[in-house]
Amino acid sequence: MPKVLISDKMDPRAAQIFRDRGVEVDEITGKTPEELIAIIGQYDGLAIRSSTKVTKAILDAATNLKVIGRAGIGVDNVDIPAASAKGVVVMNTPFGNSITTAEHAIALMFALARQLPEADASTQAGKWEKNRFMGVEVTGKVLGLIGAGNIGSIVADRARGLKMKVVAFDPFLTPERAIDMGVEKVTLDELLARADFITLHTPLTDQTRNILSAEALAKTKKGVRIVNCARGGLIDEAALKAGLDSGHIGGAALDVFVTEPAKESPLFGTPNFISTPHLGASTDEAQVNVALQVAEQLSDYLLDGGVTNALNMPSLSAEEAPKLKPYMALAEKMGSLLGQLEGDKVQGISIEVEGHAAELNQKPITAAVLAGLMRAYSDTVNMVNAPYLAKERGLDVREVRHDREGAYQTLVRVTVQTPTGERSIAGTLFGPEQPRLVELFGIKVEADLAGNMLYIVNQDAPGFIGRIGSTLGHADVNIGTFHLGRRNQGGEAVLLLSVDGVVTEPLLWDICKLDGVKTVKLLRFA
Repeated sequence: MPKVLISDKMDPRAAQIFRDRGVEVDEITGKTPEELIAIIGQYDGLAIRSSTKVTKAILDAATNLKVIGRAGIGVDNVDIPAASAKGVVVMNTPFGNSITTAEHAIALMFALARQLPEADASTQAGKWEKNRFMGVEVTGKVLGLIGAGNIGSIVADRARGLKMKVVAFDPFLTPERAIDMGVEKVTLDELLARADFITLHTPLTDQTRNILSAEALAKTKKGVRIVNCARGGLIDEAALKAGLDSGHIGGAALDVFVTEPAKESPLFGTPNFISTPHLGASTDEAQVNVALQVAEQLSDYLLDGGVTNALNMPSLSAEEAPKLKPYMALAEKMGSLLGQLEGDKVQGISIEVEGHAAELNQKPITAAVLAGLMRAYSDTVNMVNAPYLAKERGLDVREVRHDREGAYQTLVRVTVQTPTGERSIAGTLFGPEQPRLVELFGIKVEADLAGNMLYIVNQDAPGFIGRIGSTLGHADVNIGTFHLGRRNQGGEAVLLLSVDGVVTEPLLWDICKLDGVKTVKLLRFA
């Protein structure tokens, strides 16, 4: 039975989901990093919120850990490269608090437009400064979205309901998606020049850090009002204060800061500035939703292999997993075969699918091929860290999907580029779950890939099979299965033998010395 640790406070219904699904769970919160290191080794899964910092030191101690689930969208507190290198899946729950965060952005926009915090403080202080607080309407104004993903699209929908004109800057926003959202896709400079209100809805990356820099803020329309409920660091806070002080920026509302908790900031006390303590996801509904969602996602992965909202491997739903499982087994064996035969000569790899395989999610198939291939370089490789290792080695990876009909109802072809040219193999499924190799370097074969196998390239000639059988027999090595293919009569032939006994180095040399033998290699498959 898999075992999960919940290390941050969550709705108790999350733990119950684990128990109902057949997963053992411990709720141990408030541990120091040292205390967490002492216990993490016994767990297969770790469910966290923002308090637990999953560092490389913790990951090094997590000898059984397979998956980390962050109840929420931000994973700044997880060392994702270290998790990937260790083969640990990292998931978040990006949709559980989307509506809550979007509503908070809209609320702050209204608070800026009508100066609500200042008006409230003034009125409760016994003043009646009706003429001091002259707000603006949002109707007819231009809202500029920086980031048009899930939360940004919800904000756009609410803003359009308020009769605002919405423009969006997002490099990943397609023209078709922009039409569906009812927004105009623009460049960042166009957005800065046109927007009356700007809201940010993008993760913090090297590309988005200080996206609203001093230079960018100088390009904004005078009187612009800015809302950030996404991530601290998207705005240059010093430049923002300067813009507020000069009056160029009409108002700003931040729910997030570069340093959190933000106990002090130069922005505090600045006129027309509103701050909240990272409340974007702070509603009862959101807290429940993300906790339940992370429990379901971790259970799906640990019990069924389903991968949802993963940040370091392809998503694979619990429904997809059974269909893809035999393809992934085939793909991993094919990758392993190429890794063992071609070793460090591989410079690039192409994974092609056709027939029924072309109708499936190709990313897990690619990851499985890479896992098999990379096992030639590391004995701890899996589908999570294989793409990471491939990238680290500078391996060029291509995916190709064919609609054409071929000789097989379903086919996976893997081609590697080496200094001496391309080497290609192909495999299919016989029945629902019987992987078979059907082509090996241009030679037609039909072979299982399992256990210990001998790969022999020889010149096709009468009596060769008998000589191989006798050599193995004299060494007391039994042949399990026998797979033979050749280019043409008398040409190059390939032999794949599964063997039951131990193949020693002297035995390999005896086979090499047989007439017509060009290559001999011992292969091992799980």
